[in-house]
Amino acid sequence: MNLSKLDKHFTDSEAAREFLEAQRWPDGAFCPFCGLVGESYRLKAKPDSKSPVRPGVWKCGGCRKQFTVTVGTIFEDSHIPLNVWLMAIHLLCASKKGLSAHQLHRMLGVTYKTAWFMAHRIRYGMTQDPLAEKLSGTVEIDETYIGGKIRAGAHAVKLKMRPKDRPSPYYGKAAVVAMVERDGKVRSKYVERVTANNLRPIIEANIAENARIMTDSGTVLEGTLMGRTHYQVNHRADEYVRYERGGLNITTNTIEGYFSILKRGINGVYHHVGRQHLHRYLTEFDYRYNARKVSDTERSQAVLKIVSGKRIMYKEIVGSEKITSEDF
Repeated sequence: MNLSKLDKHFTDSEAAREFLEAQRWPDGAFCPFCGLVGESYRLKAKPDSKSPVRPGVWKCGGCRKQFTVTVGTIFEDSHIPLNVWLMAIHLLCASKKGLSAHQLHRMLGVTYKTAWFMAHRIRYGMTQDPLAEKLSGTVEIDETYIGGKIRAGAHAVKLKMRPKDRPSPYYGKAAVVAMVERDGKVRSKYVERVTANNLRPIIEANIAENARIMTDSGTVLEGTLMGRTHYQVNHRADEYVRYERGGLNITTNTIEGYFSILKRGINGVYHHVGRQHLHRYLTEFDYRYNARKVSDTERSQAVLKIVSGKRIMYKEIVGSEKITSEDF
């Protein structure tokens, strides 16, 4: 499913539909209404019939309902050909720092609004199901701040203020807290404020009780770890790596590496991300990071296998707010 194969084999929607069926239904067609597997058959119009059958329609032998491979997925009710969808998924999965909607709009030949909606649906499709297993072993935790740069004019005003009246360095920025298991997966969350009350349920839901926690010298996490073993490095004293107890590596370099990818993507590719959409962009970066050890092909195909039950409507994404265009 690299670009050369996409161009060769998926130049039409029917070939793309067959490929999607093979990825989603390796054991036979799955009925989204009653859940029967392998008990459905493809509908075909009779030679003398005046009622044509739409391509890709199946009928369940149990509940007798008709469906296609796109029902109940991010592709449902989309007028975009499936081969274009496959190309968009591959491009988004293969781009380490993301791909803007403007770039998708130019490369796929669709409108900007369509490309923007497609990208958000793909990000929603990347959402991982709630995991029973928590992060364990050595887990690094840190926070970063996205966006909110003060403009030149405002900066001049800021400098003229009394020190006690100047806004915080994080004024106008969105806080993101991330937890990464060494040699494992990352989970990042947008929070309104980085406080112990906000972080405590996140830590409890995502990190095992026997995990070793690595953080910097910040004090916010002190009251959130609930008895977990805690190690710190003091960045203010230029300490970034420390070894203890037979070579235990105490550092937050892994989570800092994830933040570097996230910030390069947000600042260099997307330029502007609204707070109401930030959690979906975090899902995108989390997904690519967690699948970093597989090829672009495997990463793209894995998305096709987890899109079930993830239909999302345009009004759910934009709500009552007008679309804020990503800069290009």
